[in-house]
Amino acid sequence: MLQRTLARPISVTGVGLHSGERVALTLHPASENSGISFRRTDLGGKQGEIIALTPYLINDTRLSSTVVTDSGVRVGTIEHIMSALAAYGIDNALIELNAPEIPIMDGSSLPFIYLLQDAGIIDQKAQKRFLKILKPVEVKETGKWVRFTPYNGFKITLTIEFDHPVFNRSSPTFEIDFAGKSYIDEIARARTFGFMQEVELMRSHNLGLGGNLSNAIVIDDTDVLNPEGLRYPDEFVRHKILDAVGDLYILGHPIVGAFEGYKSGHAINNALLRTVLTDPANYEWVEFKNEEDLPPAFHKLPRAA
Repeated sequence: MLQRTLARPISVTGVGLHSGERVALTLHPASENSGISFRRTDLGGKQGEIIALTPYLINDTRLSSTVVTDSGVRVGTIEHIMSALAAYGIDNALIELNAPEIPIMDGSSLPFIYLLQDAGIIDQKAQKRFLKILKPVEVKETGKWVRFTPYNGFKITLTIEFDHPVFNRSSPTFEIDFAGKSYIDEIARARTFGFMQEVELMRSHNLGLGGNLSNAIVIDDTDVLNPEGLRYPDEFVRHKILDAVGDLYILGHPIVGAFEGYKSGHAINNALLRTVLTDPANYEWVEFKNEEDLPPAFHKLPRAA
């Protein structure tokens, strides 16, 4: 399977969920083996240079996955756009923005899916590299855990737990095996969510400044406040899967393996990636030059234009 990039640049404007700032974002094609990278166009000199994404740059995980470089350059809330890039198998892209945070759009990854569709996707000449999980790897924290296990494909199983009546109306667990289910149909429309009582606390920490009912599900003491309701009966856990897909794709390569989590979040997802990479016995890099050798989960990646 070959690497992929965009056929042409494409731009959009929006608002940062946590910063509340207006953001102009442009996605650019990038050369083979260059990976996913970011550039802050509002910064000059060394701070305005291209930032090549790695799991080791995720240095702020308060309610999002945020790149923080050694020189203090921030690119916040990258998980939704990374989730969309994973869905289309984009290996190489440059993401430019003129603010410290990716725009939240409608709180899901669907607007970024539409951007990628409009830009078009092309195959490149180099082979796509996959990270194959060779043995179980687990990270545990108080009351939560995540793990990878070997699996010939890509599958995610997540469980959430909130002491609130809204969450008792649907199953707290969702599993999706991408060999048989579509990310765009099952996951992409699920929006981020938050509790009304947390809004003031978040804003006291300069978080959630751009949040509203058009870009997040807001929950009061008893119910969902959004007049249109939920997009899926179990939209909350599906959004956690959307986040996990994006968090894991910060690696920059598709993963051949199964991911499971209980009350997972950005910090522990990133910790799992780092834990895998600490021991070469946990994984191997693989390529699939013959289509018949490709794990079924990757057969249904949308084809290049």
